[in-house]
Amino acid sequence: MKEEKKMGLMALILMIFTSVYGFNNIPRSYYLMGYAAMPWFVIAGFLFFIPFAFMVAEFGSAFRNESGGMYSWMAKSIGPKYAFIGTFMWYTSYVLWMVNVSSGIWVPVSNVIFGKDTTQTWSFFGIQALSGTRLLGLMAIVFFILVTFFDSKGVDKITKVTSIGGTAVLVINIMVVVGSIVMIIANHGHLAQDFNGIDSLKTPLNPAYVGSPVMVLSFVVYALFAYGGIEAVGGLVDKTENPKKNFPKGIIIAAGVIVVGYALLIVLVGSFTNYQDILGGDNITLGNVSYVIMSNFAAEFGKAFGASEATQIALTHGFARVYALIMLLALMGALFTLVYSPLKQLIEGTPKELWPGKMGETEEDGMPKNAMWIQCAIVCVMVFLISFGGDTMQKFFVILTAMVNVGMTVPYMFISIAFPFFKKKDGIDRSFVIFKTQTSANIWGIIVTAVLGFANTFAIIQPALGGDLKTTFWSIAGPVIFGLVAFIIYTVYEKRTLNAEKEDEKTQSDVSLDAAN
Repeated sequence: MKEEKKMGLMALILMIFTSVYGFNNIPRSYYLMGYAAMPWFVIAGFLFFIPFAFMVAEFGSAFRNESGGMYSWMAKSIGPKYAFIGTFMWYTSYVLWMVNVSSGIWVPVSNVIFGKDTTQTWSFFGIQALSGTRLLGLMAIVFFILVTFFDSKGVDKITKVTSIGGTAVLVINIMVVVGSIVMIIANHGHLAQDFNGIDSLKTPLNPAYVGSPVMVLSFVVYALFAYGGIEAVGGLVDKTENPKKNFPKGIIIAAGVIVVGYALLIVLVGSFTNYQDILGGDNITLGNVSYVIMSNFAAEFGKAFGASEATQIALTHGFARVYALIMLLALMGALFTLVYSPLKQLIEGTPKELWPGKMGETEEDGMPKNAMWIQCAIVCVMVFLISFGGDTMQKFFVILTAMVNVGMTVPYMFISIAFPFFKKKDGIDRSFVIFKTQTSANIWGIIVTAVLGFANTFAIIQPALGGDLKTTFWSIAGPVIFGLVAFIIYTVYEKRTLNAEKEDEKTQSDVSLDAAN
């Protein structure tokens, strides 16, 4: 039997980096806080990212033969119902993400074709009933069906798309780093947004955050989102050469590169983006700020070398297309992975009997094809309702987004809470250990859980303090509703299993009586 090839240290670092790092977090963070975003990325890195990555590494090593990922970790540590609730909440947040991305992916498509977002003016052969959001909804449904069909053909097909997406993101990072440094040199060290040391690090550029500690603290959730995806790290321990030495080293190096990368690129964005001039308008949102900043990058690059205004405009439109293409490839890479990955983890980890019909079955190639098509139907129905439901459904979609924003980090709390219980368990393979004592496991379990809880609390109460009670209500309701649905599904399964066991016992008892007679 051919021995599986192991990853070296550099391959491991790159794998962690591509799983966690997200370029889009940088322009959005600069828009929200300016240079003051940097300290929060460092704090979140040391108090959440590194210890949590070590936790999932220990989980992944101990349960390396289990196919259910995070569900298996929590089920073996605390119990299957607890594990199912946490994993189901994690999964549902991705379903809502798919609804968002499949509808929103047409914005970068429009930027690639036209150099700007024209999606609201699109129509199907001039038919008014099939224009704007309705047409985008139908296109999103067709697109998502095609993605599901493509994914159902196997992992080898998916990796071709994801590798293109990963390469595209690497290209944009290199372009911004090299281009920014060249501009700084050309401008004799002058930054578009002045950096005044400690004062810049503690004072947000966004007026909404100035003098509002709650707003600033709510930003921690964005920093935590920036480190999302680390649950994927757990399965890499036994695929690494000399894991006891290389894995902790790989996590520390990757974490350092990611933390420094986020901090450095926020400064570089400031080097070519004057906050008031470029981001001070009312038309700037979290949805379009990346395109605004990257278009400005191209204009400032031309300006640094004395290009005419016409040339700067041409560069802006050209680079808007390039950046939109890169974002399109990155989104498609993420979508092709996440259409099957979270669902596969949920289905493989849980008992087949928990799911109705053939939903719990996986094919020989490991793909849960039946569940993928059910997921496709759910996403398509939600897209249809939102697209054709008018203003009411559009507002409903905003509410769904608020629900998922908090819901995506709550499952991480389930894992960090389960970790000290995992350390107490006997009979578990502990060939890979980072936290040497139960005390250290308890302390870091509390710290990581507290950081997540702290950040989510401020993210929930911040809208209410600004008068937006509805967003606060649904931010709380999201995890509660998803958790309750999971609780009901598992409780029904437990009762059904219990009744089946009683029936079996009764049948065996009847058979024994008949034999005795």
